Amino acid sequence: MPSVSAHIAAALATHVTDAFGVMGNGNAYLLDALARTSVQFTPVRHEAAAVVSADAYYRASGRLAVATMTYGAGFTNTATAIVESARARVPVLLVAGDAPTTGLRDWDVDQPALATVLGAPTIAIGRERVVEATIEAIDLALSTRGPVVLGVPYDLAEADAGAIGTIPRVSEGTRVAPRPDAVAIVAEALSAATRPLLLAGRGAHLAGAGRALGRVAGLAGALTTSTALGRGIFPDSRFDLGVAGGFGQDEAMHLARSADVVVVFGASLNQFTTRFGDLFGPDAQVIQIDITDHPTHRRVNQFIHADALLAADAIADELARRSGPTDSWRHSADLTSTRRRHSGDGVALDGRLDPRSVAVRLEELLPADRVVVSDGGHFIGWANTHWSVAAPDRMVMVGTAFQSIGLGLGSVPGAARARPDSTIVLTTGDGGGLMALADLESAVRVAGGRGVAVFWNDAAYGAEVTLYGEAKGLDRAAMLIPETDFAALGAALGAEGVVVRQLDDLDRLSAWAVTPVHERRFLVLDCRISGSVIAPYQQEIIAVNTR
Repeated sequence: MPSVSAHIAAALATHVTDAFGVMGNGNAYLLDALARTSVQFTPVRHEAAAVVSADAYYRASGRLAVATMTYGAGFTNTATAIVESARARVPVLLVAGDAPTTGLRDWDVDQPALATVLGAPTIAIGRERVVEATIEAIDLALSTRGPVVLGVPYDLAEADAGAIGTIPRVSEGTRVAPRPDAVAIVAEALSAATRPLLLAGRGAHLAGAGRALGRVAGLAGALTTSTALGRGIFPDSRFDLGVAGGFGQDEAMHLARSADVVVVFGASLNQFTTRFGDLFGPDAQVIQIDITDHPTHRRVNQFIHADALLAADAIADELARRSGPTDSWRHSADLTSTRRRHSGDGVALDGRLDPRSVAVRLEELLPADRVVVSDGGHFIGWANTHWSVAAPDRMVMVGTAFQSIGLGLGSVPGAARARPDSTIVLTTGDGGGLMALADLESAVRVAGGRGVAVFWNDAAYGAEVTLYGEAKGLDRAAMLIPETDFAALGAALGAEGVVVRQLDDLDRLSAWAVTPVHERRFLVLDCRISGSVIAPYQQEIIAVNTR
């Protein structure tokens, strides 16, 4: 008769196509059962990578994926990755081996208690209703947009669970429509505004609101901007100010600050998006529309609990019934100046490459079909300010929600499986790269000739050097990293490695990009950059922390 693991695998196969993980005693029977289904299992080399690969898979595709690992040390290795998914509101299903029903052993921990602290509820598997419990876990992950643990006791993994019956489907859930009076308030505010601005985030993208937001912007005569994870959501780039906050261009942000009405769709308004509260002018009316239960920033004057798509459609319909906008701000604002970026000086005073110049050159050379996977660290300022992406689901930023580093390499397999026809570009630092080095092998193996890893190698923990070493005068010894040859490390794992000491060394990327995918290898670009150039967003952080 089918085992408990077979029941779980059958239920998973009706809702997911991909799973990522590390095999161990606690999930061996599950992986054997999954091998008999349509679910594609991708092995990674660290349990944290299992979680962030499933996380990145969702961010790049909008589809749920599974992370699986064993009990005890296998589960505790996932802690940082679980918190990142919880804080970023990304659904991930962790199918984890757990202690037997007889109680904890010396190598077990109270995993449900730990998962709760990390922000993930646990659904425990028993001998009965295994399929139903699995479906409940899937539904909970999708409905709450967060990680959920399905705990499989060690002594039940191969236990007889009887015949597998009909497997129910998870409901899609209902969208929250805006109240008519709320729609009227927004439409009235936009109609009366002389400098209206729309700001959209990843929540608006997940709701599929892009086209509707374009309609609202056109009818209101509004300029537009987005969060780092919402870039590309507005269909008309002519009136777009780019990314809001520290990744934004100064002149564009000055324009945003002059707006008299700002309507925010599906964006959390965190400290980085809002420039630590300085993005909006003191007299601006700020209206936030989100599926959360309350406003997420003190500057919000009016909060509307609603789905971004339904709200945008209703607001557009209401605006269409009113007199049209003058478009005066749209057409009088000099948006040409908001497109300019500092291209760097080529080489910094210390003789190492100016990271801005490297970023500009990479923007020119990287394939247009790219999905960018970004680790955390000081270097996030370069890709986010200089690289374009075609849509919000082509920028996968892991670590920023929990201020962590070292999750980038482990995310590459998830992005690669989610976007099998795209180029996967990892941007990571030397500190985070070394922290996750085991999964350089995973990235090279899974992405293959579609993958590029850009290591911003400044031989230091750059954010700490700028804030604590330079701004506060603390001893730098613990902030420095012996310079590592990532090109050689990549080559040892089957990649092609290039040490980039001058901009001309990036020409290898140009040749790589036009080579047929099946004829090329994963490309590691070890960019020896200067740590003396501080990213604008980091300058904002320094200013706030040294007041």
